[in-house]
Amino acid sequence: MARGKHGQLPTGSCRRAKSQFAKTKSSVQCNGWSVHVPSDVTGELGKMVILPCTFTHPYKTFDRALTAIWRIKEPYNGTVIFKCVSQSSSELCRTAISHKNKYKLLGNPRHKDLSIRVDNLTWSDSERYFCRVELAGDSQDKYESRNGIRLHVIAAPRIINITVSSSTDHTFQARCTAEGEPAPALTWTGPLYSNLSSSSSSSHRVTKELRSLTHDGKYTCTAVNSHGRAEGAVYFYKFRASDSSSFMILIFVLLAIKVVILLVILSFAALTFPTSPPGRPQQPECTYENCDRRHSQSRPREGQRPGAAERPVGPDPHISFPREHRAGLG
Repeated sequence: MARGKHGQLPTGSCRRAKSQFAKTKSSVQCNGWSVHVPSDVTGELGKMVILPCTFTHPYKTFDRALTAIWRIKEPYNGTVIFKCVSQSSSELCRTAISHKNKYKLLGNPRHKDLSIRVDNLTWSDSERYFCRVELAGDSQDKYESRNGIRLHVIAAPRIINITVSSSTDHTFQARCTAEGEPAPALTWTGPLYSNLSSSSSSSHRVTKELRSLTHDGKYTCTAVNSHGRAEGAVYFYKFRASDSSSFMILIFVLLAIKVVILLVILSFAALTFPTSPPGRPQQPECTYENCDRRHSQSRPREGQRPGAAERPVGPDPHISFPREHRAGLG
C-alpha cells in the first residue's frame, strides 16, 4: 500500500480556455478549485501501489463531459500515461489511454476522486506523477497539480550475479552484483586472505570484485540494506600441476585393478565349465515300439557290411533240388 503525507496543494494551474471567437485569452480564475495529493508515495518492486488524488471545483452540480488525466516527469507537458472520459454523470469514466495497461482508475471522477493504481512496479516507475481534471463547457475549466506525487520504488537486496573468472595475467577474481533500493552494501567473506577489492554502483545496482584469489574454499557475498539481507556463495579451487599428476596415477591404478579382477573371473569360469567335444546329433523322440523297430532295421547284422541290403531268409527259387529232397523240405 502507498504511504505518504497528504496535504492541500493550492498551487495548481487553473486555466480557462478562450472561446473560438475571442481574440484575447480569458482571465485566470481559480476560486473554488483545489487538489489534494500526497507529496511522496512508496511502493515495493514487483507489487502494486495506489496514487491518491482528489479535487474540488466551484460548481454545485456538473453533468457535462469530464476528463481525468495523469502525467509523469513534469506538469502540463509531461508524458500522458492515463486518460479516461465520462460524457455524463450517469456514465463511468471510460479508459482511453493506459500505458502498458498497468494503470487502473480506482476513484470516481464524478465524486471528485482521480486516484489510480499502478501494477507490477519496476525501477522505471520511480517518477513524479501529476493528476489533472478537465470539465467541458463554454469555459473549458482545467486544473492540474504543479508539484505532483513523487513515487519511490523500494526493494530488499537480491544477488543477481556471482562468478569467478580469470584474467590475462592468470590471476583469478570473484565478482558479485546485487540490486535493491536503497542500494545495498556488499561484503565478501571466505578463507583467510589478503585480497584487494573494488566496488562500483549505478542507481539501485552495486558490484563488488575480489581480486587475486589465492586460497581455495567458499567465498560468500552478503548484500544488506534497510529492507533486508541476501547472500550468495561461490566455490574456488585452483587446479595445480602436481594435483593433476596424482589424479592421473590414481585413475591408472583403478583401471589396472579392474583389469586384474576381470582376468580372474574369466579364468575361474574356464576351469569351472570345461568345453566338451561335440556330441552326436540328437534323434527325434519316438515311442518304444517305433524306436525298437527303427533300431532293429537300421542296425546291420553281424558280418554284414554297413549299407548292404538285407536279403530275405528262405529257399532261393532259382536253385533246383532233387525230388526226394523237395519232399523232405515240404
